Formats: sequence, structure tokens, C-alpha cells
Amino acid sequence: MANIDNTRSQMRKGMLEYCILLLLRHSPLYANDIIVRLKQAEMIVVEGTLYPLLNRLKKDGWLRYEWQESTQGPPRKYYALTPEGEEALRQLDCSWNELATTVSILQQHYPAVLPPAGDMPASGNNPE
Repeated sequence: MANIDNTRSQMRKGMLEYCILLLLRHSPLYANDIIVRLKQAEMIVVEGTLYPLLNRLKKDGWLRYEWQESTQGPPRKYYALTPEGEEALRQLDCSWNELATTVSILQQHYPAVLPPAGDMPASGNNPE
């Protein structure tokens, strides 16, 4: 089961960057708002994961930020897409659509229930 947990974790990490760009597509957001919206979408992210990623995306030129006054404390850093970030998001949209299509095809063409492990052909004996 540990292998499944690792695979799930890697899948989520791979999607996190794309999900952040999707959230910023329409308007700038404060980091805490990003965390809340990701949680609403059932992707749990902690600040220790988010901030380094936001900094890397800024360094890569995909994000910019500006400080805005807050009614509830100190000024807040709001993140927004740059033109390069918008282009990256367009490319990631295409990649996501290709991946989703591939997974959908595989789900439709192969049975949802796998045969018992003993009934599986040995590695290298695939009849295809």
C-alpha cells in the first residue's frame, strides 16, 4: 500500500503547479486564499509546500506579486499570472487534455476489474 500512497503523492505534486495556475487564471489571490480554494477542491496543501512553489513560479517568470493593504492586519502579497504564466497555463491545459483523453481511452478499453494476481501473465509474456 505504501507504493500506492507514493504514487498518489507524486501525482498530486505533479498537478499542484497546474492547479495553482488555474486558480490564478481569473484574478490575483493571496496565498491563504489559494490554500483554501485548493482544499475546497479536495487538494490539501500546507504553507510549507505552497510558498516554495510560488517563489519558484515567480523566479521562472510565471507569477508576479503585489502588496495590498489588508483590513485584518499587515499588507498581503497577492499573486497573479504574468504573460509567460498565461502561456504556460495554455500549454498545460493542452497537456492535461491529452492526458485526460489517454486515461479515458484506457479506462474505456480495458476492464475496470483486474483478474486475480495468479491469473496475470508473467512479465515479458504479454501476448500483444
